[in-house]
Amino acid sequence: MKKTQIYFLTLVILALCQKSYAQEGARISGSIQAQANFFREDTLIGATNTPQYDHQLYGADTWLQLNYAYKGFDVGLRFDMFNNSNLLDPQNSYTAQGIGRWYISKKVNKLGISGGYLYDQIGSGIIFRAFEQRPLLIDNALYGARLTYDLNEDWVVKAFSGKQKQQFSSYGTIIKGLSIDGFIAPSEESGQKWTLSPGFGIVAKTIDDDMMRTIVNTINTYSVVDSIGAKYNTYAMSVYNTLTAGKFNWYIEGAYKTRDQFFDPRAIKTSRDGQTTSLGKLVSDDGAIFYTALSYADKGLGVTLEAKRTENFSFRTNPFVTLNQGAINFLPPMTRFNTYRLTTRYQAATQELGENALQADIKYAFSRKFQIGLNGSYITDLDNELLYNEIYSEVTYKYKRKWQIIGGLQYQQYNQALYEEKPGVPNVVTITPYVDFLYKLSRKKAIRFEAQYMNTGEDFGSWLFGLAEFTVAPHWTFTVSDMFNIDPNPDRKEIPERANGEKRKIHYPRFDIFYTFKSNRFSLSYVKQVEGIVCTGGICRLEPAFSGVKVSVNSTF
Repeated sequence: MKKTQIYFLTLVILALCQKSYAQEGARISGSIQAQANFFREDTLIGATNTPQYDHQLYGADTWLQLNYAYKGFDVGLRFDMFNNSNLLDPQNSYTAQGIGRWYISKKVNKLGISGGYLYDQIGSGIIFRAFEQRPLLIDNALYGARLTYDLNEDWVVKAFSGKQKQQFSSYGTIIKGLSIDGFIAPSEESGQKWTLSPGFGIVAKTIDDDMMRTIVNTINTYSVVDSIGAKYNTYAMSVYNTLTAGKFNWYIEGAYKTRDQFFDPRAIKTSRDGQTTSLGKLVSDDGAIFYTALSYADKGLGVTLEAKRTENFSFRTNPFVTLNQGAINFLPPMTRFNTYRLTTRYQAATQELGENALQADIKYAFSRKFQIGLNGSYITDLDNELLYNEIYSEVTYKYKRKWQIIGGLQYQQYNQALYEEKPGVPNVVTITPYVDFLYKLSRKKAIRFEAQYMNTGEDFGSWLFGLAEFTVAPHWTFTVSDMFNIDPNPDRKEIPERANGEKRKIHYPRFDIFYTFKSNRFSLSYVKQVEGIVCTGGICRLEPAFSGVKVSVNSTF
């Protein structure tokens, strides 16, 4: 965005805010999220060899949002700042600042008008989802315009066009889409209790000329057997519906994507002379996906069953961008959102090029005091090679309002070679028992303990984790924890050795102080963190080890 545009937009919002003091019903709100990292090199755990550890020693990320609403107008402005940030690329440093988002929207009778940086989705997001995940510095907002029209109380049509945001600029690819969503229910006189929420969407992308030249030049370096055609336009369509009938809820969606060029990191590329091969090249194919979720809830019992099949559904603004950048869509994850430190160590990122996935989740409450839960996930590639398998159990018991205990067992099989791009390493197999005990000392004071043990002979080896937390409501929380590599894998080269050749049993301590006052929350943490997978909302990436101090401020107003 040009500086003149930024200044003009800022002046408009400030003028509106100033005028709002004289306007009854006007509302101003906002929020700030700021975090700072102080890096302290620790070669023992591998926290080294990045610009932050080498010489910068400091990094910060900030998002300051201001919203204004009056008589159907909604206006927003967000300032983003990144100083020596490791969010975009954990192995590198990113520094930039500016207007990260602005938007204006207004409802005129049945017509909704929006412009700027917009967040939205079609269906479950399989063909289009504009969203952000700040912990991974994902901000796939649509920089463009959107119109909605209410056909009646039950049916809405939506159309949009624009480009996908790329930090403080945008990709050249044009994205446009159309969807229609409805609601169908029987008349009250019929006595029937069911509803339908059907929908249809179509999204098209048009590659810009500069990107097409890059694609063609890349294809021209391939051998004849690897050569593919290139297309400017790709279309993705989906049909979806939610059926609610009594205690059952059933969501189903199917999508198809026309032929498109995308990068396959596991495809074999042959040199032009035909003498050598390597992994990773552009391929061209169409794609399809099927997703369904069936749930049932009644008298303390909750059951959810999910299934998904994905084939060649990479849908990106730039075919050379991988991992978490440039994705136009979002594929629902098929694993449980775990929360404990060791149960979250290995998580399965969604595979857009191909996977068959099943998940079942069952919960039953015998009473308000006693509950159990069981979850299972099973994921393979399209050749039935195992990618991920998890069985997770949880038991919760509450004694009056005095104390609560949660315990369970997790079993995992994790294809580390695929998920972490480490060819040749074996699948990680883990067994992890855990327990969480909360005791209320008084009305405002409570203490909580966690204990977890992960048994595995792969990756770094077995782990022991312990945590103690003391809370003084409503302001203070203190935690201390340690993750201990109790039985290191002797074959893991990254684990340092002692003088006698034995692998070091390394501690990863952490200390946290949290202070909350009304809508303000502050934190100060000393952290040593092992290399591992970090996931947010089903989107995952490999994070290097961290050593240092973290400070954060979160506030809404």
